[in-house]
Amino acid sequence: MNLRIDTQDDIKIVRVKEERLVYAMLSSFFSEVSAVVESGAKKIVIDLSEVNYIDSASVGCLMDIYRSVAEGSGTIKLVGLQERVETMVSMTGLHNFIEIFRDEKTALESF
Repeated sequence: MNLRIDTQDDIKIVRVKEERLVYAMLSSFFSEVSAVVESGAKKIVIDLSEVNYIDSASVGCLMDIYRSVAEGSGTIKLVGLQERVETMVSMTGLHNFIEIFRDEKTALESF
């Protein structure tokens, strides 16, 4: 799993550096994001701008991450969804739980 984790003020930005986010890589993805949560991060942005496909297992994984962050009184936001990814997020109702932003600047300002 190719991720880059950046910090801006007290916000962790998890940048997914893959074209596809699918079942085979979710264990690694979940572990790495969980480590960010367990380190005490309360504000997390997941940048999916390089991802052009996610499967239903990925939606479930994002929901699991949402629950984990929410249990710690934190907030998670998604940014940079390509059309195909945004369609999957909308069809599954994930957008009802996790805020979605077109650009990183707006997502960061929303905290």
